[in-house]
Amino acid sequence: MVYTSPYPDLDIPQTNILSYLFPQNEKPLEEPLWYDTRDPVNKNLSPAQALTWIKKLALGLERFGLKRGDVVMIFTPNQIFVPVAYLAIVGAGCIFSGTNPGYTVPEVIHQMTNTQAKVLLVHPNLVDTALESAGKAGIPKSNIFLFSDVETTTPVKGLVDWRQGLAASDADASRYHWPDLSPAAAKSTVATINYSSGTTGLPKGVCVSHANLIANVDQTIFIRYAHKPFKFENRPQERWIGFLPLYHAYGQLYTILMAIKLRVPIYIMTEFRYEEFLYNIGRFQITSLQIAPPILVMLSKRPETQRYDLRSVRDVLCGAAPLSRELQNECQRRFNMQINQGWGMTEVTCGAIHVPGGIKDNTGSVGRLDPNCQCRLVDDDGKEVALGEPGELHVKGPNICLGYWRNEEATKECLTPDGWLKTGDIAVCNKEGYFWIVDRKKELIKVNALQVAPAELEGVLLENDHIADAAVVGITLNSEEFPRAYVVIHESSKGKATPEDIQTWMEARVAKHKRLTGGVIYVDEVPKLASGKIQRKTMRDWAKRDAAEILKQRAAGNKAKL
Repeated sequence: MVYTSPYPDLDIPQTNILSYLFPQNEKPLEEPLWYDTRDPVNKNLSPAQALTWIKKLALGLERFGLKRGDVVMIFTPNQIFVPVAYLAIVGAGCIFSGTNPGYTVPEVIHQMTNTQAKVLLVHPNLVDTALESAGKAGIPKSNIFLFSDVETTTPVKGLVDWRQGLAASDADASRYHWPDLSPAAAKSTVATINYSSGTTGLPKGVCVSHANLIANVDQTIFIRYAHKPFKFENRPQERWIGFLPLYHAYGQLYTILMAIKLRVPIYIMTEFRYEEFLYNIGRFQITSLQIAPPILVMLSKRPETQRYDLRSVRDVLCGAAPLSRELQNECQRRFNMQINQGWGMTEVTCGAIHVPGGIKDNTGSVGRLDPNCQCRLVDDDGKEVALGEPGELHVKGPNICLGYWRNEEATKECLTPDGWLKTGDIAVCNKEGYFWIVDRKKELIKVNALQVAPAELEGVLLENDHIADAAVVGITLNSEEFPRAYVVIHESSKGKATPEDIQTWMEARVAKHKRLTGGVIYVDEVPKLASGKIQRKTMRDWAKRDAAEILKQRAAGNKAKL
């Protein structure tokens, strides 16, 4: 059985993303669109202003010697000029790749060497990490530029501001036009490389084309407005808050692409702080939120919530990780806001299944297939399951990625020759075409919607002299997932290193969201198959068992540790 979208196919433009967002017959909006929440009066950008900067940077990249298909990497927290860099890089025919500002040197080096980035744009606060990483990855200092929302007039450790060293003049930029793409080129030209763990293994670069981006924007607009034809002049007045990280597909889709296409003002936070997030909702009268489940957990559980006015919020899209029906319904009742779920992953550009806007759901469904999408549910033998039976979700559509960057083996494992993406998520579907995600076949751990690859953490753990073997799995408590390590210690190390010592040792070697906040447990043996592969199902069973015990102890009043 192949499931198809209940909605008619959309006629999706096949062109350069800039031609889609800035049509020649439309004048760019002069009113501010992106606001910095710290200083919205003085730090803001309109689409018209952004387009001037986009042209200056795009032309500058060409004059710098970059060719189509070269990778430009940015290493910065959220800020209002990230949309400029994203669109200039992609529009010029180069490839954008964003890096988590919390990454350690080894993590940055991996992305630099994997992408073979030619130019790096780095925030002044991250210069030390960038220079050390670039030196080891072979990126010359002359190809690194300071990148922030405030021009740095004096060099920092020999680096100059991108406005001085890379951007073209206003006069030259006014005559610049980005390269046109034929329909075939739009489908084959890589626009972004966002990193994902896919279903297994180390993080891999997901290649998303211009056509993929445009398709997913059109699909999301259609589904957001309750499957009614979208008319700009009739759109509801909205205000969004941009706290989702802009190195991540979810943040890119809404903060950059959707915001421009819909002309929705968006207030950008440089980093997420919970009380600041709550304050900004009331201050800017935010109407709609795009979030992940941990935010709903905070809204439900943390006492600070009741001190802030959230009445302006009308609707919420929750995605990027599993959300329980109970938590969804509790928050809908408590805050009088419509909360709908969606399903996606980096490999589908962002999303492929949504509960349509305007539809009230209390079942915990992630919704119905977006326009132009198909899917099937299969068992472990690749056979399609009956209606209502669980199976691995395979998806096909114009938003499915091109594959993994310079990794043919992983691409073949993930994409079938006829275009089906194997997602690793286990879903069920009812006769009305609504889907529920009921399990996860893939190894991936989601921490605050950020991806954590167990194999990556296991590789780091095995660098510790005390550790003979290790396996990492996610442990879920109160709808939040945490990385948890089951570790075998060398006989000679027993009594010399505690689980807490291992946790502390890891903190200096991985980004914050990859830390072993789910605990370190010493075991006699890591369960493996005869081939040597870790038995992930057994590890997940261990984590479920431990989570149940922890919650039981906490319910009894004991302060059970992870």
